[in-house]
Amino acid sequence: MTGPLVARMRAFGTTIFAEMSALALETGSINLGQGFPDTDGPAAMLDRAVQAINSGANQYPPGPGTPELRRAVSEHRAAHYGLSYDPAGEILITVGATEAIAAAVLALCEPGDEVIAFEPYYDSYAASIALAQARLVAVTMRPVEGRFTFDPDELRAAVTPRTRAILVNSPHNPTGTVFTRAELEVIATLCQERDLVAVTDEVYEHLTFDGVEHIPLATLPGMRERTVMISSAGKTFSVTGWKTGWVCAPPALVTAVQTVKQFLTFTASAPWQLAVAYGLRNELEWVTALRAGLQDKRDRLMEGLAAAGFSVLRPSGTYFVQTDIRPLGFSDGLELTRRLPELAGVVAIPTQVFYDHAERGRHFVRFAFCKKDEVIDEAVTRLKHLSA
Repeated sequence: MTGPLVARMRAFGTTIFAEMSALALETGSINLGQGFPDTDGPAAMLDRAVQAINSGANQYPPGPGTPELRRAVSEHRAAHYGLSYDPAGEILITVGATEAIAAAVLALCEPGDEVIAFEPYYDSYAASIALAQARLVAVTMRPVEGRFTFDPDELRAAVTPRTRAILVNSPHNPTGTVFTRAELEVIATLCQERDLVAVTDEVYEHLTFDGVEHIPLATLPGMRERTVMISSAGKTFSVTGWKTGWVCAPPALVTAVQTVKQFLTFTASAPWQLAVAYGLRNELEWVTALRAGLQDKRDRLMEGLAAAGFSVLRPSGTYFVQTDIRPLGFSDGLELTRRLPELAGVVAIPTQVFYDHAERGRHFVRFAFCKKDEVIDEAVTRLKHLSA
């Protein structure tokens, strides 16, 4: 007897985030593993959520999302990227980006279809593709001159007659890479030549550093009509628990995703939607300050990790720093992170769990810097014991 779980999901089990967060609680360790901030979002936006609850916005909102949030998303896409999306038929509000990605994959893929993703990849991608009974084809990103990138020839070779879509995550979790225009042009050309849909995970769109620009794939010539553009409020406004995301795409693609989404969660929480609409219209200066603060935190953690003996790669976006653990005499990130609470009182995430080819990421460990300065400083002090 193998248990009741369907075969295609047996390989997943408990996520690494749940395992490591539980380990942090059990041992009293500092949690630099899971990517959630330890401070709240803009106060006025939080107040709007409270006002929405107190004013009676507590029943089902429309399936596609509240008109207020769909209009705010449309305005945001136009103002920031020059992209015009009709709030009446080209925008869908979801329960976070994770649901949007799952619904998109389930809507677009038949059993046996292939979906390309860049490894290391966020773990929900593989689960969503397995649920669709499709196949994930991983294209490996490797460090080149201090940043992770992919080989265009490897990407082209990964496409077969069964390929249906490419999952593009930029700014990229867990490496911190922000794809350049040249890299995006390679993807766009391939999508158009091989008639592929791009599903873009852009949840860190506003969290880029050092003046690096986030370029949505949908802004490239010929890509708006074949891109399912996904983002959310969680990372932008430091409200990861609100789970409020959105899809922007041409009507046929939005209809396909909504057809699946309505049978997953039907709709998303009304109070959060109204508050996020306010945030998109009124709190982007707060986001600018957040980005500057996160850049300082990134630098603070990088300096500390280097002093502790890690080899550190400089991320251009997201919440995360990738480190090479080999200079410290370790070679297996999963083994190290399971011992790290005992060795240093800190929890991190082993990057190898985000690879199909685990051996290619075995020596990398990911640390999150979306924490208070004093938390980062204490974690670094503890980690220095590794090289003492």
